[in-house]
Amino acid sequence: MGYVAIGAAVAVLTGAAAGISIGIATSKAVDAIARQPEADGKIMKNLLLGCALAEATAIYGFVIALLIILFLG
Repeated sequence: MGYVAIGAAVAVLTGAAAGISIGIATSKAVDAIARQPEADGKIMKNLLLGCALAEATAIYGFVIALLIILFLG
């Protein structure tokens, strides 16, 4: 049972990594917009796409953690 909990905890850590990466991407986007306000639309489009992909990774990790707990626990 202990290994199942450890495996689920490692799978859920993808949520923390996604949060950090979204924060870094947002700060870089704000810096880029501050430097080039005319490129606002392109920067925001790429930022939202990157955030969606990072969030999808976090959701996959959460689903894997649930599957580990439900089927192996």
